[in-house]
Amino acid sequence: MRNLKPIYIVLGGSVITTLITFLVQLILTETIITGITEAITVSAIAGFASFITFYILVKLFITEKLKILYRSIRKGKFTNDDNKNFSLQEDVIEMAEIETKKWSEERTEEISMLKEQEEFRREFLGNLAHELKTPVFSIQGYILTLLDGGLEDESVNRLFLEKASKATERMTMILDDLDKITKMEADRINLDFKVFDMKELVTDVFGSLEIMAKEKNISLKFAKDFDPVFVRADKNKINQVIFNLLNNSISYGNENGTTEVRFYIMNDIVTVEISDDGIGMDPEELPRLFERFYRVEKSRNRTDGGSGLGLSIVKHIIELHKQTISVRSTVGIGSTFTFSLDKGRK
Repeated sequence: MRNLKPIYIVLGGSVITTLITFLVQLILTETIITGITEAITVSAIAGFASFITFYILVKLFITEKLKILYRSIRKGKFTNDDNKNFSLQEDVIEMAEIETKKWSEERTEEISMLKEQEEFRREFLGNLAHELKTPVFSIQGYILTLLDGGLEDESVNRLFLEKASKATERMTMILDDLDKITKMEADRINLDFKVFDMKELVTDVFGSLEIMAKEKNISLKFAKDFDPVFVRADKNKINQVIFNLLNNSISYGNENGTTEVRFYIMNDIVTVEISDDGIGMDPEELPRLFERFYRVEKSRNRTDGGSGLGLSIVKHIIELHKQTISVRSTVGIGSTFTFSLDKGRK
């Protein structure tokens, strides 16, 4: 019964009604021949009437109930095409089962996605509070010390003011980076595309990070002597990408280590690789590496390094250029970041 179409159920009921009517009429008639004729006539009329009656009643009952269900599922009104499909000649029960199952799966997926977003929101707010708490507490401590008498002590006042200034700069950096990401996500960043030499840009970044690299005796170099490599991109934004990636390689690199930059040119795409021989990362860390404030070393002092948004900004910048960035890493061996840009024609 479950798999029968409604039209067949109605038709079957009408046939049964016709046969019962025929038998009753046949038993009640006085003569066989006359009785058979009258029984057939009356039964046919009764069967047809019952078919029409059942059809209309079942159609009104089932279709109206299902229309309410479909309105709830689809969250909208029925079109003429929808009403045409809602006929008892179609297996509306099966249609309802399929649509309801599909709706249930979509809602389950939507709920799962909302839960993930809620979890990400909670983690993001927790990380943001943690990032800001360190400099705020530092500033508060320095100011209280100065107010408690340190202001008159020349050996303390200037030192504490300088430390408070550095903590303020860190807060400013975090807020500036958050503002950049927000604008990137809202597509409010206009890129200034131009053709420039990628090798020259990397060389300039090497120079700006030279002092930081020397502190850990890390060598910044090209994998080989490349010819000029021209790309078409926003030079300032790509400069930030290179700076963040090289800065990251130094921060998490080993003493006396090496960071190499290499280029690959294929058709109209230039691929840039930045490799180091630092601490590396576990494979399970990689999918979350570009999340805001995500840090591989949970024990790492929050006052070290940048804002915790560097890799997230890098990812957004590359995606604004309609390109992708990826990372591969092995614990104890090092990490390699790879991204691509459009080739420039000089």
